[in-house]
Formats: sequence, C-alpha cells, structure tokens
Amino acid sequence: MFKKILIANRGEIACRVIATAKKMGIATVAVYSDADKEARHVQLADEAVRLGPPPSRESYLLGDAIIAAAQATGAQAIHPGYGFLSENEDFARKVEEAGLVFIGPKHYSIAAMGDKIASKKLANEAKVSTIPGHNEPIQSPEEAVGIAQKIGYPVMIKASAGGGGKGLRVAFNDKECFEGFSSCRNEARNSFGDDRVFMEKFVQEPRHIEIQVLGDSHGNVIYLNERECSIQRRHQKVIEEAPSPFISEATRKAMGEQAVALAKAVRYQSAGTVEFVVGKDQDFYFLEMNTRLQVEHPVTECITGLDLVELMIRVAAGEKLPLTQADVKREGWAIECRINAEDPFRNFLPSTGRLVRFAPPAQSMWQANTADRFGVRVDTGVLDGGEIPMFYDSMIAKLIVHGKDRNDAIAKMREALNGFIIRGVQSNIPFQAALLAHPKFVTGEFNTGFIAEHYGHGFRAEDVPHDAPDFLVALAAFVRRKSRERAAGLSGQLPGYGVKVGHDYRVITLDGQGGQHTYSAVHVDEVVGQIGAAVVTVGDKRYAIQSPSRLNDICISGTCNDKPFTAQIERGTPRNPLALVVQHNGTRIEAMVVSPRMAELHALMPFKAPADMSRFVLSPMPGLLVQVAVQPGQKVQAGERVAVIEAMKMENVLFAAADGVVAKVLASQGESLVVDQPIVEFEQ
Repeated sequence: MFKKILIANRGEIACRVIATAKKMGIATVAVYSDADKEARHVQLADEAVRLGPPPSRESYLLGDAIIAAAQATGAQAIHPGYGFLSENEDFARKVEEAGLVFIGPKHYSIAAMGDKIASKKLANEAKVSTIPGHNEPIQSPEEAVGIAQKIGYPVMIKASAGGGGKGLRVAFNDKECFEGFSSCRNEARNSFGDDRVFMEKFVQEPRHIEIQVLGDSHGNVIYLNERECSIQRRHQKVIEEAPSPFISEATRKAMGEQAVALAKAVRYQSAGTVEFVVGKDQDFYFLEMNTRLQVEHPVTECITGLDLVELMIRVAAGEKLPLTQADVKREGWAIECRINAEDPFRNFLPSTGRLVRFAPPAQSMWQANTADRFGVRVDTGVLDGGEIPMFYDSMIAKLIVHGKDRNDAIAKMREALNGFIIRGVQSNIPFQAALLAHPKFVTGEFNTGFIAEHYGHGFRAEDVPHDAPDFLVALAAFVRRKSRERAAGLSGQLPGYGVKVGHDYRVITLDGQGGQHTYSAVHVDEVVGQIGAAVVTVGDKRYAIQSPSRLNDICISGTCNDKPFTAQIERGTPRNPLALVVQHNGTRIEAMVVSPRMAELHALMPFKAPADMSRFVLSPMPGLLVQVAVQPGQKVQAGERVAVIEAMKMENVLFAAADGVVAKVLASQGESLVVDQPIVEFEQ
C-alpha cells in the first residue's frame, strides 16, 4: 500500500480524498494556487505545494508541475479527483512514465472512453445503441450550423473534453447553434485546454441515469447500481439520488451489464461512470463514460456501504476487488444536494466573496462503512471565514442524506437544508428547498427538462410556497417575546421605565423593496413551568412552540405543536436593523414585531422608493469583463448583446433590456467587476 499520495485537485474532493487517506494511514500532499493558500484542503493535508497564480491554466492544469511536486515530496501516487486533469490522457501517461501511480484508469482507457468522440465510435463498433450525431471535431460556427441542419434541431453541442456541464449548449435554431458553438469552444479551451467540439441529437424529455462501475487490474469489473441525475439546470446536476425512482429491476440489470461490458472492452481499472439517456419506455442509450470519480459518488456509497475512494486507492495499488457482483448491496435511499455559491433569485448568477458564516448541519454519519449509515453527511472544501474565489466552480458543499426509503430521505434533506447556515455569499438552498417540495419531484415524475419546464421564468420567492406561512410569523413573535423577557429581567431599570413584556403584538412582514406588506395581530402566552415555551396565536391558528435555543443562535430548533422543526433567525438587515429575518423550508420573511401602537405609527411612515437604475447595464455578479460589445453613440435594440462577463469558468452574456442609444461605457475590457457595478449607461 502507498505511504504517501498527492491530490491533484482542490475544494471538497481534495478534502474527501484526504479523509479516506488518513483513515487508511496514508500521508497526503495538497497542491494549491495563490487563491487557495489558506483553503481547507491545504490545512488538512500533511504537506502542501504551491502551483502558481489563481487561474486554473496557470496552476491546477499544470501537469508537469504537479508531477514534480509529487516527486519532490516523495509521494508514490497521484489522485486527480474530478475535473481539471482527471480525464486527461497525457497527464495519466506522464504520471506513469515518471514512475508514479495514477489513482484512476490507465491512460489507454481514458483515451478510449474519456474522449467523448472516441468513446462514441467505440460504442458504435461494439453495436451499443447510441444517439445520432456528428462524431468528428467541428471546426467553425458555420460548419456547426450546417451539421445541425442535417441532424435536425434541437441539437446538443458538446466539448469533447468537457465535463460538469462545462462546454455544453443546446441549440434549437441556427442562431443558437452559431453562438453556442463559440461559447462551448471558449469554455472548453479555458477549462480543459482542449477546444474540440462535436454534436449530437438532443433527445427531448429524457432521464439521465448513470451506472457506477468499478474494475481492478485482474480483469474484474462490477457495477454498483445506478444514480438518478435528471434534476439538472443548464446541464449541471442539482440533485442526485440512488437508486432511481424510475427504472425497473430488469432495466437496472440490463444497464449494469452493458456498462460492465463496455468497461471490460477497454480494460478499465478504477471507479468510473457510464451515463445513459433513458426514454419514457425505459429504452436506454449510451451517452458517455466519465473515467473518474463522480461528484455524486456519495449517494452510491450510502446505499452500498462502500468507500469508493478507498477502493480506487486499493485497486491502484494492485489489489483485487474485495467483492463480487453478488455482494453489491442496495440499502435505503440516498439524496445529494449540491450547495452552490449562486443567487437563485438573480438567475443563478455566481456569488463570490467571503463566507462570513458557514455552519453546515450536524453530521450523523461520515464514511459509508459505519454501523448506522442512515443520517446526514456533508462533504465540503470551505471553512467558516473562508473565501469563495471567482476562478473555480461555484460549489460550496455537498449535502447528502441517507434514509430508509425515498420519502424519509426527502424529509431528512429538507430538515438538513433548514439548518445549513451560509452568510456572506448567496446560495441555492432556497431553490433546493423548492425542488424537494415540488409534487412532481416527490412522486418521481420528472426528466432532465424538469427545471426548465417548472422554472423556465426564472426563480422567484413565490416559487417556494410555505405550507404554513403563519408559522414564520409565530416564530418571529416567539423570538421577540423571549428577547423582551430577558430585557425585562435586567436589573437597574428606572422605576416606571422598565421593559414590559406584554402579550399582544403586531408582526409587520416586509416586501422585497422594504415596503410594508402585511400586518398580523399576534397574541403570545408563556407556558408556566416550561423554559423557552410559549403559545403563539396568529389569527385563528395556534402554535405551541418550545425551543432550548439561545437568543444569539442563528439556527434554532425545537417543536411546534409537538412536531420538531429547524429554522434560521437573524436580527437586523442593512435597510432595517429592527427586522427579524426568518427562514424555513426555503421561505424567507423579514418581520418587525412591535406593539399595536407602534404598528399604527409605522403605517403612517412614507415609503422611499429605490433609485431608478433602468438606464444602466449593471454587473449582476463579481467577475471579469471579457467583452464590451457596444460603444458610445451606438443604437442598441432589446435583446442585443452588450457585454460578456466570465465568472467561475462560465461565460455570462448581458443583453439590452430595451431599445436605446449608448451614452457612456463605464467599464473596460479586462476589468474586475463587483456586483451591481455599472458597465454601460444609455441615454435617457
């Protein structure tokens, strides 16, 4: 067995590999860019080596520098994680030529299956059903349009070396094909150093189901059941689960056996994933093979009881697989939510900056081989107070739950999301909460078009309806009452001016612009003999709330009408220091809990409207301004491209909202932008 390994990656996957290595008694070496010098994976590793500046092409994509770091530190093997160099044939070969072990498949397997064009050709030769398409690299946008017209729209434009949703576009017409080809090529070049692009027919209303395979150097290959990955946005997975709520046992077996046959054809060693597009009649087509560990591997670990990272390391060290196909278990149901640094209410734009508060829910399981695996697991690469840089993908953490069945797993996930505290950057937790509560998700009736179908207009606060909105009002009143009780108990108050607790309140919930929205009459009675207990009446609804949480806790837990709950409450917002911000099940309200007389006075206060910024094009996120497509005096029509911003390895195009004439260009190409920074001003 290896004594020391180097992890050629960053973030949560680097931390994940380090955790298993430590469990196995293996020393670890981390690599880092200047943006990650204080990152969690650097702190967890036994040693760390600097690679270079923040951009990945100057750090994490420098294969020769990574190999040199392994040799200098005495590491015997390199684990590539996922992304970056994990599916790079040249890197895997160079690792082997340097006398090191690549903890992954052999370079010839990566060449055969990691390259999406080559893998599709091989699948065709093996008479595996594949989707119609053009399997040769496309050289220009004009050629892409011609090919798309022959295949028939819609088409999927894909980078050959792509992965994780990078370098992928769906086009429904010539214009989208022309622009999508250019964006795919740019993203692929920047993220993977390979700008080859191919095209295939886009199968509408498909399910995305993948089979986890595992092979060793002794010719043994098994499959570890399937993962359902159909909940996707912009071709990036949002929620994954295992098993799939859709396929039958016969389909599972047929897909698994086909995946194993494909892996054996290329002498596959290590963990890998064969992805399929599955039709409504459970007919399935080979899509591609990812010759690496997948982001969503924890759900497979949960239901099988296996540690995939450990098995990868053991296989790389020459050991045989410790189990046969008959030994593979499928116990319970696991769901994973990807917690990303993005603002769902601003079209999921990246959100970078410092994590002012980061407190994930308490974990009740860690590795999949513990005695009782049902519970909560968090895989993350960040720390409280850490930085989310603009140079890499937006993932903050992976939240994984393992339940006894699917309904139990959904309930566990909703509660875990309620207790996940992230401040300083925006996160997609409200969106995850909405997905988990959607009736179609609960019943398992979805496909890869689910998010586009139900949230095609974008994501708004009203898309997260709370099943008991008055509970949020009651919770605000409960916390305010506890605060008043503590204030009333302070000694030294002047006679006649002491704080009075009272029973009757008004809760003013505020709308998104800071204007008053609703006034609710609330009555609060303490429960004699019970600490932290009160009965809150909102209208005709009664909420008996009990919570041991302290007043300065952001995350509070307890019971309401004898049912457990977890919620988040904070005091004060930038625009209203008196407000209480209450969050539960993805719904967020800002509430002021005041006396009836104060509510009367508040109703008389004028509302100050925000400044009109409609004539400006503002940067919706922090990022690098890579293009300004207009100039002063130019007439611009609604929908015309104005600027392009690059953040977290994705290009984001800004379009004009209305017809107008450009008055000023306020930012220049190559400039680093902050949120809401003006880029272009139009004439009034």
